[in-house]
Amino acid sequence: MGLDLYAKIEPFLDFEEEVYTLHKEFLRFVMTNDLDNIIDIGCGQGYFLENLRVNKKKYFGIDLSVEQIKVCQSKGLNAQAVALKDVKEKFDCATAIFDVLNYIPKEELKTFLKETNEVLNQGAYFIFDVNSYFGFDEVAQGTITIDFEDKFIAIDANFEDEKLQTDITLFEEQENGLFTKEQDSIIQEYHSKELLTNVLEEIDFEVVEIKEFNLHTDEIADKLIFICRKK
Repeated sequence: MGLDLYAKIEPFLDFEEEVYTLHKEFLRFVMTNDLDNIIDIGCGQGYFLENLRVNKKKYFGIDLSVEQIKVCQSKGLNAQAVALKDVKEKFDCATAIFDVLNYIPKEELKTFLKETNEVLNQGAYFIFDVNSYFGFDEVAQGTITIDFEDKFIAIDANFEDEKLQTDITLFEEQENGLFTKEQDSIIQEYHSKELLTNVLEEIDFEVVEIKEFNLHTDEIADKLIFICRKK
């Protein structure tokens, strides 16, 4: 679903400030509640795992992108390219940061949340963020082009029928001076607060708090952060 191509271009997208701000919010909750033994679902290139390691927390990261996990492992992080359903260990906290749940189609949402519930110990926390409707409609969609001497990146994101389709094109210069072209797409879905709350409660999560969070504007929340606990 375009995740490996996204992994190639992610370092050039200038998301550092947004990622830092969001990770700071999650880490604050982890530290305030003295949580340990944490699984980070959809860990990407391991930025949050690095924060956990620095703070001497026991952690494990998983991601479906082999390319992302290669980056994690090159940093010496404890991470694997493995599906959530194949994780056998139990954890005291699970995190899913930077739109991970928006990559899950509505028809698969209950299965994903059930699998998350199953890797948690009783009373463990599950913390995640999702894009608000405003976050998709006003912030996420649009076109970006990035031009370097040895590569050209084009990203076109369109939000329609509660789905954001992001088309990625990468031209990259090879050693022989010729350029190769790669293209792929990523689809994310808007999940309403009501839908998520209903599904979470149905599979024995208690929704402790839902925070409105602003990454790009002070006026309207572009993200919601869910803090849940396994009953």
